[in-house]
Amino acid sequence: MSAHCQLTGAQPVFGKKISHSHRRTSRRFDPNIQIKRYWLPSEGRSVRLRLSARAVKTVDAIGIEAAVARIRARGESV
Repeated sequence: MSAHCQLTGAQPVFGKKISHSHRRTSRRFDPNIQIKRYWLPSEGRSVRLRLSARAVKTVDAIGIEAAVARIRARGESV
């Protein structure tokens, strides 16, 4: 899935767009996915992660090592 966050698992959700005349049509709410590159000191290499904007802030708070550990615990490959 293209719009999928590796850290939080955020993925698209579906809903309705409501026009001025109150006609409802289907739409898709995509997460704000960014591709970020981080240096992973324990492995001596850089990793590219597909993260939502909220997950980028989480990585800044907990650090890249803990974030990669969470991603691997979810079963994603890094």
